[in-house]
Amino acid sequence: MSQQQQQDFLIAYTVDRMTEYLIEDHDLPIIKALQFIYNSDTYQKLIQTDNGLYEQSPSYVYELLNKEYHTGVA
Repeated sequence: MSQQQQQDFLIAYTVDRMTEYLIEDHDLPIIKALQFIYNSDTYQKLIQTDNGLYEQSPSYVYELLNKEYHTGVA
């Protein structure tokens, strides 16, 4: 598996877990959870692989996303 494939896998896995967390914590339908994630500043940071955020645990990245959900600020 190439480094790019590993990065893509970890990002996709993190998005999957964050989607589950949003649905559980905020009772959102899956489509709303995904829309929020893909339009968030947190997601933009996640896909910028040079900062290493994609290497963090999904629960850590979700804490950033959840803060953004509540405050509007990443």
